Amino acid sequence: MTVPTYPAARAVAAAVHGHFTRHIAAAGGRDEGGAAEVPGVDAIEALIDAAFWASLRREEGKTPRVSLALLPPSRARHPLVFEARLPLGAAMLAKVAPAVERPGIHLGVWQSAEGFHVWGTTREVPAFCLVVEVVASGLLVVKHRSEPFGKFANVAVLEGDQIKIVDERGGQLVPDCPAVLTTLIGSVDRPIAAGVTAVLVQLAASMRQHGRGGALLVVPSESEAWRESVVTPMPYALDPPFGELAALVREPAPDPDDMRRAVDAIAGLTAVDGATLITDRYAVLAFGAKITRRHGYPQVEHVNVTEPVEGSVPIRTTPSQLGGTRHLSAAQFVHDQRDATALVASQDGRFTIFKWSPREQFVHGHRVDALLL
Repeated sequence: MTVPTYPAARAVAAAVHGHFTRHIAAAGGRDEGGAAEVPGVDAIEALIDAAFWASLRREEGKTPRVSLALLPPSRARHPLVFEARLPLGAAMLAKVAPAVERPGIHLGVWQSAEGFHVWGTTREVPAFCLVVEVVASGLLVVKHRSEPFGKFANVAVLEGDQIKIVDERGGQLVPDCPAVLTTLIGSVDRPIAAGVTAVLVQLAASMRQHGRGGALLVVPSESEAWRESVVTPMPYALDPPFGELAALVREPAPDPDDMRRAVDAIAGLTAVDGATLITDRYAVLAFGAKITRRHGYPQVEHVNVTEPVEGSVPIRTTPSQLGGTRHLSAAQFVHDQRDATALVASQDGRFTIFKWSPREQFVHGHRVDALLL
């Protein structure tokens, strides 16, 4: 078949095209050269369609994990180019998937007179290059790399007939929106930020990847009030606090590999039952800590919940409806320690950021799993 047959591909293509048009135009206005070309609607449909049908196949009993990037070989650095072009189809993608399933490898896709084809592989893509990644069977993410530090920003998530399009205005419409959420969204007016806030994004992504669930509590470095909300003695308190990541953040140009290893080490601590505590300067204080209600504070009964996707409606619900005891305890911690932030990952992949909203005078739960896939 030469025409897309996955209905969601056509349904989402126009919105994705509009997203890339806005961002690439804005990048040109900021004199940031090297951005990719705006992908055509037909190209968006073709990549999503091929990736979806490939995700439903099995190669040696495994779901193909591929990432498709729309660019010619001339725009790739150190491309691996096939002698003969391969047709963009589900069967071919499933066959080649074992060779490109490691993170950071993309199959390069471009169009010729005969149609769309796969020309080879690349590890680097220009800013705002269309990328379609197979996360799991039937689950796709449409994304692009953003300046200045190369984090990929999600544009849309497709799971079967369910479509989530990231709302770029989500950070502007939510009262007291935390910086980590606006960093994840990366709107036209506020591109994805580098620096300290970006570290929380990396920690959140790493927490989600280990798949065991976990809670990370970020507390002010100049205050010890957080101790009133944890059970003492803590089984895994650190003395002195572990400062590898804190030291790297202070460097003007830290080595990316060192940053990744330090981030993964801290994210790994969150897999232990209990919460991991770090300061807002990224010194690790403890892990496996048990949260308790602060003396004199009421039990948190409801939280306001939003998700930065188009069509999402804010709701007020109980913390337990977002997840288990981990969500309830994290919401209680933020309710009692109002200058803290709690990042909570579920084993099923859901991810929530809890933050106290001074304007709402309420705990706000920000659902961000669509941004972290």
